[in-house]
Amino acid sequence: MKAVIQRVKSAFCTVQGKVAGQIEHGLLVFLGVGQGDDREDIDYLVRKISSMRIFSDEEGKFNLSLKDVSGSCLVISQFTLFADTKRGNRPSFIEAAAPDEAEKLYEEFCEALASDGVKVERGVFAAHMEIDSINDGPVTICIDSKR
Repeated sequence: MKAVIQRVKSAFCTVQGKVAGQIEHGLLVFLGVGQGDDREDIDYLVRKISSMRIFSDEEGKFNLSLKDVSGSCLVISQFTLFADTKRGNRPSFIEAAAPDEAEKLYEEFCEALASDGVKVERGVFAAHMEIDSINDGPVTICIDSKR
């Protein structure tokens, strides 16, 4: 399972002109589910995302976590995080989980993050989404549960 997290002042997702999910201060999380991912991958990412100290304290140092600042997450499914670009000019996505399995694990991830005390908003799985965000920093971090 892979996640790209961006610290944001605000972010929202629209599908066909309607807002599907919206947050203020927190993290925009792009989540990719790969073949063979399971609950262990979910638990690892939830622990990392909710506890990673990437928010500034009064001295401007990264000492606060998402939970410390009462931040929210907007979680967007993104199978393209599993793009293999080694051959040719068209990426291959064979390492991404099948849509049914990916959706199940995406939902489980969102529920686990919420159970950990984080306010969670979601995009729409497998929809064409438009994502707007105001990055804060910018701070962008890639996390791979297999590494």
